[in-house]
Order: sequence, then structure tokens, then C-alpha cells
Amino acid sequence: MKKISMLLTDSKIKNSKPTEKAFKLPDGKGLFLLVHPNGSKYWRLRYSFGRKEKLLSLGLYPDISLAEARNKQYEARRQIANGIDPSVLKKASKQAAKTMAENSFEAVAREWYAKYSPRWALSHSQKTIRRLERDIFPWLGSRPIAEITPPEVLATLRRTESRTLDTAHRARHSCNQVFKYAIATGRAENNPAIVLQGAMPPVKTKHFPTILEPSRIGELLRAIEGYSGNFIVKSALRLLPLLFVRPIELRTMEWAEIDFEKAEWRIKAEKMKGRVEHLVPLSSQAIAILQEIQPVTGSNQYVFSGVVSKSRFISENTINHALRRIGFVRTELTGHSFRSMARTLLEETLGYRSVVIELQLAHAMKGPLGATYNRSTFLQERKRMMQKWSDYLNELKTLGTILPFTRREANND
Repeated sequence: MKKISMLLTDSKIKNSKPTEKAFKLPDGKGLFLLVHPNGSKYWRLRYSFGRKEKLLSLGLYPDISLAEARNKQYEARRQIANGIDPSVLKKASKQAAKTMAENSFEAVAREWYAKYSPRWALSHSQKTIRRLERDIFPWLGSRPIAEITPPEVLATLRRTESRTLDTAHRARHSCNQVFKYAIATGRAENNPAIVLQGAMPPVKTKHFPTILEPSRIGELLRAIEGYSGNFIVKSALRLLPLLFVRPIELRTMEWAEIDFEKAEWRIKAEKMKGRVEHLVPLSSQAIAILQEIQPVTGSNQYVFSGVVSKSRFISENTINHALRRIGFVRTELTGHSFRSMARTLLEETLGYRSVVIELQLAHAMKGPLGATYNRSTFLQERKRMMQKWSDYLNELKTLGTILPFTRREANND
């Protein structure tokens, strides 16, 4: 009599049809396929360990083929013979994989970013995570942070260095902060990024170009008045020299931040580089510019709404592109240049104290008194200074009295 095989075959599995109740298709030695009423099929292994009946899940068919299920059965039987419970081992392996994933460089970096980025300026926050996602995570993201070595970090940074040295140094700084956070939270013992300080060529300090000659400043201001492009962009160009804030701060100016009665602009802390609310006194000339543009964008959130979308502000390159359009090349002037222009001329030509100027520039104040400064420190003197600065620029623009100026290297930030 021919012996009939009770083992499963692929055809038997494929031809099995679901019923109202789940049923088993046995393969021998405890291995079987559990067919559910919805048609899904799961591999299971029944075994005994420590005089207890246990059930081990081996995966879903057809993701796990018949041959693969038998191999898993064989491996489980071998573990049992060696005194290892397959279910316990599976749980331990899952936990180890989870722990490794939670302690990967990317997981720790994102945890660090989530914890500290709310204190940063918006632009810095966006650039930091974008730099990590583009230049670091593709190569180090999945690696357990405790196992990463200095050569690995350096090799990753070298890829960025070949494109831009400055970005590579910034990426190393971010990695350094992530590793420090990992050490503090018990996920690593060493910081492979800190030992790389000096492993890359230094970045040459770049100073923002600016214009300091009064006659040339007058030409610039007249060129701005003659700008024939978009009115919103022209208004931003006219206001930036008067306020000398960072371009990102001007671009994100909101109508809700402006107090016309007090002639003040309060910039939200999250927009500032130092994450501290900043107050900008508005001169009569600045108020006039804002009143001119209010009928155009006053119903929008942002003073300088985007040309395409009213819900957004003008782009990063808009101001610099406009400066190129009126004849000032990048090596001579950028949107940031008005800060160093004001910093130098306010002190050397108009005679204002550097501490007042630095405070209005929203620079971090160094020294024992730095922590005591706030948005209203020297406010009355700053208001007088901002009005005097606007008056001085107006004189230069109209070819009025030009005060003498002695050139000195300008400060930048």
C-alpha cells in the first residue's frame, strides 16, 4: 500500500480555503499553518519547554515560505535542545533591536533636537535639522551611537567638506552636541566628534561686505527709492537701512508685532537669534513706510507678504536679488550689510555708545552686566538714536550735510 504523506506542500497551502472558523494545516513536529476566516495564514510552532506547552509565532504566509518556516522550526528545536526557550530568545532579540533603534545616532539626534530647538531662532533650527538629515543621517543615522568611532564621523564629514568646508564644520558642531547629549543620558561613553576638532582645515572668517562712505550710501538710498520692482519688496528695501535688523527678522515682520502708538516693533523671541524678545524703536520715517504698505498687506499676517502666497513672507533671496537689480554686487552689499554699516557709523560718526548700539543690534552682551539687559534697557536713548540714524540717512539721500567719517574695520555678526 502506498504511504500517503501528511506533510504540507505549497499547492495544499494555496488551495486551502478559509471557513467560518479558523483551522490548522499541520506539517509535523509541532509546525502548522493557522488559516483565519479572513484568509490570512500564520505559521505557528507548538513545543514544550520546562514541562509547559508553548506556542511560537513564525510569521505570515506567504512572506514566510514553507521552506523558511521549516528552517525556523529546525532552529527552534536546536535552541530547545541547548536549553534555550525560543519564545524568550525572540522577545529578548526584539527588545535588543528596539533598544538599538532607540539608541541609534538619528534617534538620539532627533531627541536632542526636539529638546533644545524650541530655544533657537527659527532659521537656525531649520538649518540644523536640514544639515543633519542631508549630511549626517544617511551615513551615521542607523548606527548605534555608542559604537560610532572618530574615523567614521570624519569620513562622513569629509563628504560634506568636499562640497563646503563651512557646512562640514557646522555639521561637526551639531554631532558634538548630539554625542554630549548621548553621554549625559547614558547612551554613550565617548564623544568621537570632539576629538576631530582640528582634523579639518579651518574656515576663513568672512566679514559681510558693507558701504561706509557717506556719498556712496547716499547713492544706495537714492537707488532704493528708484527701485521699479514689486512695491512690497521696495518697502522692505527702504525699511532695512533704517532698522538694521537681520534680514530674516525683517522678512518675518508681522503686523501684530507693531505698535504704531508707541512707535515700537516687538520681535517675538522665537524669531531672534538669541531667543529673547527684541524691541526695535520706529523712527518717523519707518512709521511712514509702514503706513504706506499697510493698505496693501495690512490684512495679511506678514508685513512683507510673499508675491505668490499672501500667507507667506518674501523669500530669503528676494532682498539680495533686489540689491543686485539696482546695481550693487554681492561683494559690495547684501541684506546683512546694513547692520555693520549702522554699527560703524553710529559710533564713529554720530557718537553713540557701543553698548547702546550692540543692544539695538541684539548682540549677546558679554561681561558681568550682560545678563541684566532686557528689551527695554536704554530704551529712551535707543529711541533717540534710531531717529537720529534715520535723519542722518535722509540727509545722505538728499545730498544734505555729510558728517565726516574715519574708516575703521566694521564689526559683523
